[in-house]
Amino acid sequence: MNIHAIRAIYKFEMARTFRTILQSVVSPVVSTSLYFVVFGGAIGSRIAEIDGVTYGAYIVPGLIMLSLLTQSIMNASFGIYFPKFIGTIYEILSAPISSLEIVIGYVGAAATKSIMLGLITLGTAALFVPLHIEHPLWMLGFLALTAVTFSLFGFIIGIWAKSFEQLQVIPMLIVTPLAFLGGSFYSIDMLPPLWRTISLANPVVYLVSGFRWSFFGKSDVAIEISLAITLLFLVACLGIVAWIFKTGYRLKN
Repeated sequence: MNIHAIRAIYKFEMARTFRTILQSVVSPVVSTSLYFVVFGGAIGSRIAEIDGVTYGAYIVPGLIMLSLLTQSIMNASFGIYFPKFIGTIYEILSAPISSLEIVIGYVGAAATKSIMLGLITLGTAALFVPLHIEHPLWMLGFLALTAVTFSLFGFIIGIWAKSFEQLQVIPMLIVTPLAFLGGSFYSIDMLPPLWRTISLANPVVYLVSGFRWSFFGKSDVAIEISLAITLLFLVACLGIVAWIFKTGYRLKN
């Protein structure tokens, strides 16, 4: 394992974050805080509690997950797309570093940034509502697992994209709507039976539900199912990344 190469990629990606801290950290936190103020204030006045949890506290895991998903994808996709765009990807591919080490460097940095942002968002939310995390280790574990999984997904998008427009398509037109419809701001048990069944086809439901369970010990879907779905998506992403490096798809041509 070439630790020096991994560390070089990791440090470069982390340095890029701190060079653009307003865009990378401050902007997502402010946006999430506005979501909290608007949804917590407007809807919270009409919905006192959900499953015995005040509405303001109930939406915190969903807001964190919404931010985590979008930022993991955006950080990882841009991190690998930009070297493709300027041509420095060929220097990385010709260096004495394996595909596994490249993935660890880029995905590790993207996941680290997303976890940091998630924790900052959690701290910001605690300023608005009192929070009690029932399973803190599960919360951190689920946070890290989701960040790594969707950073891998973003890595795949960055390799697939041929333009900056394509880089935005999946996060903005697919992932964000799925996150809003995945129970981030409500319990799917509040929906009519037909729509609840349809919601169970949304993979984000399982992510939000599992993460919410770590806070309150209550969820729309069993924690075992949420964990299994997340791990299944992680394995699928790993398989696609392995195939990309084996075939050189959009890397060597």
